Amino acid sequence: MPDGSPATDYSLALLEECIRQGVTDIVVCPGSRSQALALAAAALERSGEIRLHVRIDERVAGFFALGLSIETGNPAIVIVTSGTAVANLHPAVLEAHSSDVPLILITADRPLELRGIRSNQTTHQVGIFGEAARFARDIAAPTGAGGEPEGARAIARLAVDAALGSGRASAGPVHLNLPLREPLSRPIPDRVAGPPVERRADVATHDPAAAARITRPGILLDRSKRTVVIAGHGAGPQAEALAHAGGWPLIAEVSSGARFGRNVIVAYRELLADAELGGRVERAVVFGHPTLSRQVPALLSTDGVEVIVVAPTGTEVYNPGRRAAHVVGAASVVDGGVDRAWLGAWISASRAIVDAASTDVAPDLEAAHSHDPATRLAYVKTEFGAIRAPIDRRALALAVWGATWPHDRLVLGASRIIRDVDGAVPGKKISVHSNRGLAGIDGTVSTSLGIASASQHAGSGVTRVLLGDLTFLHDAGALLTAAGERMPRIQVIVGNDGGGTIFDGLEVAQAADRDAVDRVLYTPQSVNLEALATAYGWKYVKAATRSALDQALTAPTASGTLIEVPLER
Repeated sequence: MPDGSPATDYSLALLEECIRQGVTDIVVCPGSRSQALALAAAALERSGEIRLHVRIDERVAGFFALGLSIETGNPAIVIVTSGTAVANLHPAVLEAHSSDVPLILITADRPLELRGIRSNQTTHQVGIFGEAARFARDIAAPTGAGGEPEGARAIARLAVDAALGSGRASAGPVHLNLPLREPLSRPIPDRVAGPPVERRADVATHDPAAAARITRPGILLDRSKRTVVIAGHGAGPQAEALAHAGGWPLIAEVSSGARFGRNVIVAYRELLADAELGGRVERAVVFGHPTLSRQVPALLSTDGVEVIVVAPTGTEVYNPGRRAAHVVGAASVVDGGVDRAWLGAWISASRAIVDAASTDVAPDLEAAHSHDPATRLAYVKTEFGAIRAPIDRRALALAVWGATWPHDRLVLGASRIIRDVDGAVPGKKISVHSNRGLAGIDGTVSTSLGIASASQHAGSGVTRVLLGDLTFLHDAGALLTAAGERMPRIQVIVGNDGGGTIFDGLEVAQAADRDAVDRVLYTPQSVNLEALATAYGWKYVKAATRSALDQALTAPTASGTLIEVPLER
């Protein structure tokens, strides 16, 4: 192999500067054209300057990197070869764009002389991600000319700044397209040129709530109007703080980061549809991106309701009906009395609905200690029946929620499962994630593994992933972990009802041909999940009762466990 390779020299300079700017994780997919980048990343891992992750599937790699970035606040780098490999990153790029998650994609490409002549594994990669990319650069193919390392470092700085949203409206994905000529690589000594890369002392991380990144003016709210605070996905704790300060009901979706505190209204769907409460709302203050109900956009589209959207950054804001009276960077409350009757009515009504839906019954302790043998026997049978009863969706949601604590992470799949959790669980200050930017089922397991890997790098806790069977099967390839990589402590909990039962709730499902609905919407499946788990080297547990589920959720988790929970359609 030749001693010199401009491709290797440029790749090292580019990645070293990204590390200097705060990047901590690189995800690599194998490929020929990208070999210089991949080998440079491996050399940087050997010298302890980067955490390297290898995945064979580019879509999996993209979502895994998304999870890393969500957890660390730093843009993770994804390195892929040319051709369809690049296109496979697009779903993760769109999610990062819609969720304002920093991400850097470095895609190898053919040089100019090999483009447009049907050269193997060549497609039009320049601008492939369109408006989703915060910054995109088609870099000139390295030739070894003087000044190229400095140019690589300059582009790296631009890429990291753009990914973090510096000088722009919001964080998001960045695309560096790097054409490379042969020789595509050279051996890299274990000791990468000079001492280990030193990170800047003032490296920033992505924090959507940081005051320094607020680009819009704030607003001061009085208490003269009957107000609700709505916290959609990614809203953050500032939504709870405003509801608490104002004494207002808090409608906080489960992945909002604001579902805690005394003002949380669990049964908000029912109450928003209720004329006695929802019909009397005069003002709604919205944080984040609500996606889990029809009632919230209906309220925000109602005449007579003043809508205030709090969005510190971003060019697109959540604004159903385009009725927002104000789009602001922050909101606070003037001093004054709290309308306790307004808040109390919401809390009492929500509690009544939740209690009515509960199937849990307090044990009859007097019967347990009765002198009558028949009474004691009846008590024992009742208790055994309760713990051996099949699990429904509500019980599944509450069990997983109850087993998760602040040092853990909880990831919820899209579609029906996240709505089941959102409609059942009480307030609790834990880290909940979900890919709600586009609310697709893509990459849920991959994203979760990225979150788990990053969160457990220097900490404890378990990452639990609760998802439906189709969401799981859509990303089953994520179960494959590269040799030599540590599997994080993760439980993938699959609520298996044999297909996409969320479609059963569509109006057309009640009128259309049943067989047609089943075939093209419900899409029944009968995959042997135990065999699938075994094939990928995961531990498998089937939890058909509440007792078995509680044991599975609280059992020591050393690596990857797949927990299958059978559910009725």
